[in-house]
Amino acid sequence: MNTYQPSAAAASFMLFDVLRAQDTLGQLPALAESADTDLMRQVLEEAGKFVGEVVAPLNRDGDEIGARFKDGAVTMPPGFRAAYQAFWQAGWPALSGAPEDGGQGLPTVLEMVLYEWLSAANHGWTMAPGLLHGAYECIKHHASDELKARYLEKVASGEWLATMCLTEPHAGSDLGLASTRAVPQPDGSFQISGTKIFISGGEHDLSDNIVHLVLARLPDSPSGPKGLSLFLVPKFYEDGSRSAVFCERIEEKMGLHGSPTCVMRFDQATGWLVGEHGKGLNAMFLMMNAARLHVALQGVGLLDAAWQKADAYAQERRQMRAPGPRDPSQAADLIIRHPAVQRLLDTQRAWVDAGRLLAYQTAIELDVAKHHPDPARRQQAGQWCALVTPVLKASWTDQAFHGSSDCLQVFGGHGYVREWGIEQIVRDSRVAMIYEGTNEIQAQDLLFRKVLSDQGRGLGAVLSGLQADLQGGNSASAQRTQEGFARLRDLLAAIESSGGAAPEKLYSVAGDFLRATTIALMAWAWSRLEAAGAPGNGSQAFVRWVWPELAMRHGMVLEALKA
Repeated sequence: MNTYQPSAAAASFMLFDVLRAQDTLGQLPALAESADTDLMRQVLEEAGKFVGEVVAPLNRDGDEIGARFKDGAVTMPPGFRAAYQAFWQAGWPALSGAPEDGGQGLPTVLEMVLYEWLSAANHGWTMAPGLLHGAYECIKHHASDELKARYLEKVASGEWLATMCLTEPHAGSDLGLASTRAVPQPDGSFQISGTKIFISGGEHDLSDNIVHLVLARLPDSPSGPKGLSLFLVPKFYEDGSRSAVFCERIEEKMGLHGSPTCVMRFDQATGWLVGEHGKGLNAMFLMMNAARLHVALQGVGLLDAAWQKADAYAQERRQMRAPGPRDPSQAADLIIRHPAVQRLLDTQRAWVDAGRLLAYQTAIELDVAKHHPDPARRQQAGQWCALVTPVLKASWTDQAFHGSSDCLQVFGGHGYVREWGIEQIVRDSRVAMIYEGTNEIQAQDLLFRKVLSDQGRGLGAVLSGLQADLQGGNSASAQRTQEGFARLRDLLAAIESSGGAAPEKLYSVAGDFLRATTIALMAWAWSRLEAAGAPGNGSQAFVRWVWPELAMRHGMVLEALKA
């Protein structure tokens, strides 16, 4: 009960039976060979074995022993280094990297499934390799040929881990306030000086080098975000000497004890420019956007891990008799028969399965946006990713925390005791609502940057595409989906007609608009899952316990516009 078990069969059903990923990916010349169904199934099966047998058993020690800090060095929990060395040497970090960079050239969605499982099995351990793909993309698309020759393959393979050094003590979400300095040197390098906080994996003993990607400001740069540039600063240079980058301490945290969250000091550390002067945020956001889908899948995975524990417990725990037909030979019933427990568990299943479908579809669309020969199809895929990523990140990290708390409830008093493992998921999952852009920022990004910036045309195009995709147009699930999309269009029309509405009104309900979008997309997801014969009670639970929220959120936005 204390270790998460990935299900390759469940992922395969979602990818190949529901989404028909093999058909979409097979149209992409770059993935025509690797999108073979048998190959992808085999990768999923082997990934599940590695996660379940190597990474999951380390989760409890990661939480209870945690990362240890002494004299500027961080020692990871027992077994973490050996597991990571086995991980990169087996090629897992390189799944979707380009073959010319040392990658395996497989579809992005396989990497996303892998990291969903890793997060569910051992969130703390997974924080270390979680930024690798974003760092790889950042270096690949923005670094000089010289930097790529020195660092790209090491990052692509995972032999060297990477960090994303953005936040400073006075500059959290407002990165324009960052004050770390980069002073040019005659040889073309820069000396980086400043302090960064909340740096996941800033120091550890998992890999032999750490590649820091650092936002900093040149002496003559303007204030604000346009003055920021991006720099690469390694822990060790090619000659074996160590850079002037120091870990001052690691944070004592609510959860994620197996992941060192570091305060990093750059003391005239030599680094090199990545990309163009003053365009550091452009390069960094390529890394952050990749990370946001990973974080959304952390939410899906952690919620599934909580559900697994609670469902297993409810299948064994006997307590007072449930209402309804009774077995006279039993003095008590399994608590899985109690309607309140069924509601808690089935509701989480509704969220997990819908979230998986939407996240896997988004991962597929990432490859379409990158590789499809038709520019119009690439643009359509990019539009999907831009709109759906903030929805996934915000709603499924929120549900991971609140839903895992509901799963803890199934255990009664035992859930509050450490040995059952459910309370760790509640603690570990909370931070996902904060990092990679708080969920409030995700809601504002969706409403203002992704929807209202083009008067809702992009969202309308996505909804129209999903309507055309509906199977069984007269079914109850299809009609529910149509109603959800109609409510979203009604909200867009009301916002447009309000014209002079004070901006603070819209800011106050951006989260409600995001939740309305979430429920409408879940309705579409469940229409697809029902058509494919998805097992379990998730569909019924969605209709009873999740769908009614849409009317509430719809009404809240309309009331705010009237006020």
